[in-house]
Amino acid sequence: MRKRRLRGLRARLVVAFGLVAAVAAVTTGALTFREARTGVLQQSQDATIRQLRAQLNQHAAELAVPPDESALREFAHDVAATESQGSWRVLVTYGDRSGSSAPGDPFAEVTPALRDAVGSSRATVFQRVRGEGRTSLVVGMSILFGGRDTVATTTGIRVFLVVPQTTEQAYVDALVTAAERAMVAALALAVVLALLAARGVLVPVRKLRLATRQIAEGRLDTRLAVNGSDELADLSHTFNETAAALEASVAELREMESRARRFAADVSHELRTPLAAMSAVTDVLDEDAARLDPDTATAVRLISAETVKLARLVDDLMEISRFDAGAAVLHLDEIDLAESIRRTLASRGWTDTVATELPPPDAVRARVDPRRLDVVVANLVGNALKHGARPVRVRLGAADAVAVIEVRDSGPGIRSDVLPHVFERFYKSDTARIRSEGSGLGLAITAENVRVHGGTVRAANHPAGGAVFTVELPLRRDESPEENPS
Repeated sequence: MRKRRLRGLRARLVVAFGLVAAVAAVTTGALTFREARTGVLQQSQDATIRQLRAQLNQHAAELAVPPDESALREFAHDVAATESQGSWRVLVTYGDRSGSSAPGDPFAEVTPALRDAVGSSRATVFQRVRGEGRTSLVVGMSILFGGRDTVATTTGIRVFLVVPQTTEQAYVDALVTAAERAMVAALALAVVLALLAARGVLVPVRKLRLATRQIAEGRLDTRLAVNGSDELADLSHTFNETAAALEASVAELREMESRARRFAADVSHELRTPLAAMSAVTDVLDEDAARLDPDTATAVRLISAETVKLARLVDDLMEISRFDAGAAVLHLDEIDLAESIRRTLASRGWTDTVATELPPPDAVRARVDPRRLDVVVANLVGNALKHGARPVRVRLGAADAVAVIEVRDSGPGIRSDVLPHVFERFYKSDTARIRSEGSGLGLAITAENVRVHGGTVRAANHPAGGAVFTVELPLRRDESPEENPS
């Protein structure tokens, strides 16, 4: 669940905004810091070099060449004294001689490389060095002889100036601190914007998900509020159009289905009365068939048999219509299931034909509709006798508050491609066999009767051969005796 949350839209938006803000803040801060640092140091460096050059131009004429060490020391003091804060350290060399404004100072910042660079060049040489936790600017230049109209020549006197850049370093540190604070503020702002953006996206998405779930649950009148004119508003508008079209289609289908059910029920009802009259006539004709000539007797018996089939089909259609219309009613009664199965078999003369494995009396009792349970058992056993092979066995058991009725035949079983369809209405395993003794509704009515009891029925092939129909009914023994509509 935690991993799923991290992959959610909100987490991805926050991470994306955070990364963009971090990259932008780091890039902007780095560029700003570099330019500001360069500007601060360059300004300080230029000012120091100009000031040093001016002092050397002012005092160089007073220095005799070649100078002794005391002259070099005095010259260094004079140059260093021009700086008001006294932060300059000046070293003046001439060959092996040297003098400084800070006696005993080794001038470690003045490296041999810097000395060589100053000695080999007439230009001002400078570098920044960092030591003992502070940054210093080291400037080196040679004193030259010469006038405006003559070529300048070196005197061999070299001046090195060491200036601490404490103030400049403080400015740079302040820039770093400001950049870090700006970056933190930018990231925090990015996260807030990401959360707001995620909310702006997630709320419509959640509403869409909820609406889709409601549509799936059958609430086809669900609609979304369309706010604004962005892509989410277009999505909501499209959803509403789709839901409206779906609702109209479903309403039309339901109306067509309702009309079809009413038509079947009306036809069945209208056929019932003339069929009853025809059955009465065919019964009379059956009784007199023995006295008729053979051809007439055969025709009379054929008409009688077909009339019986048609009457049974009409009865099945009316029963199916009641299930479809939700008019099937359960008349519940607590009965002994084993005794009910025995009565079903006995009433149809199957007691000697069907083997049973039934528990003792009152071992399995449940609240069921006895008439509908009779229909279930009769249809399954009759189907096994008609389409399977004998012996047919009926077994009753109970486990986990469920009664299990199993009807098994000894035939070849049911083809695997037929099994998923055996409970469908008018399903024929052999499409070429359009007429059969049954109506094709027996197993469908069985399934509906089991369903209204809250049970299940399934068909399978037994490993030892033959088809097995298994009915599971809940053992409801303590419920109210009121009738329960389906």
